[in-house]
Amino acid sequence: MIVVVAPGQGSQTPGFLAPWVEDPAAKHHLERLGEAAGLDLVELGTTADADTIRRTDVAQPLIVAAGLVALTALDRPVKAVAGHSVGEITAAVAAGVLDEEAGMRLIAVRGRAMAEAAASRPTGMAAVVGGDEAVVLARLEELGLVPANFNGGGQIVAAGDLPGIEALAAEPPAKTRVVPLQVAGAFHSPVMRPAVDALRDFAAALAPKDPSARLWTNADGSEVKDGTRFLELLVGQVASPVRWDRTMESFSAAGITGLIELAPAGTLTGLAKRALKGVPAVAVKTPADLAAAQDLIDRTA
Repeated sequence: MIVVVAPGQGSQTPGFLAPWVEDPAAKHHLERLGEAAGLDLVELGTTADADTIRRTDVAQPLIVAAGLVALTALDRPVKAVAGHSVGEITAAVAAGVLDEEAGMRLIAVRGRAMAEAAASRPTGMAAVVGGDEAVVLARLEELGLVPANFNGGGQIVAAGDLPGIEALAAEPPAKTRVVPLQVAGAFHSPVMRPAVDALRDFAAALAPKDPSARLWTNADGSEVKDGTRFLELLVGQVASPVRWDRTMESFSAAGITGLIELAPAGTLTGLAKRALKGVPAVAVKTPADLAAAQDLIDRTA
């Protein structure tokens, strides 16, 4: 079983969509997705600077659109899918829970709502790599921080007020390395509760369908077969931890034989190499990576 995965915020870099829009069909696709989100995604994905695409209201639609463009270019049926954080909306579209327009409208609302929540006070996030989980969690509690992402492979992402993030980086837990993340706020923490309310109001008008492919949630790593339930979990998860560790455990239990990460790829394949040892993984960063991904699917069809 090949699982297609979609990355979360922070995976974008300036100009990362430039190789994709060289294909007129992909460029037109990105333009249509941008119209649904109310953004010029072609410009943002090719010429905008790092500060611009770091903005939450820009980064989130850009990441989802990149994944959808890569998914279309992959040109293979998707039988199993999951997304990390904002990538869950990419996954929802890939599994047929939402159509592309609804997905892009939803992510535009999500990005704006989370940006507004983040602006309420200075907050941030940092990845804690290595160490003993109990020791790491105790240090976060001591600093008034919360675990926002359990990424597996020995990585936990902390979220909270900036002084706490700075103190964590200055005095990390034993045997760990702390990497501050280039995000605008404490995502997947109680700081985001106002965004949940805004997103829930918008999502209430959508008409989700049950997934046509196997689909896992970040909430607890379980497989979800009801589209309405998946949308509910996706909304609530804005202010609760991402359990990517449990999602990967579910992949393993389901008999995963390969993993393909959609653009802007790299983060999730890196985690898979540590947590899903021996499972071949392809990061589709540019169109040049499509052939390897297609070959992986074709060999296991």
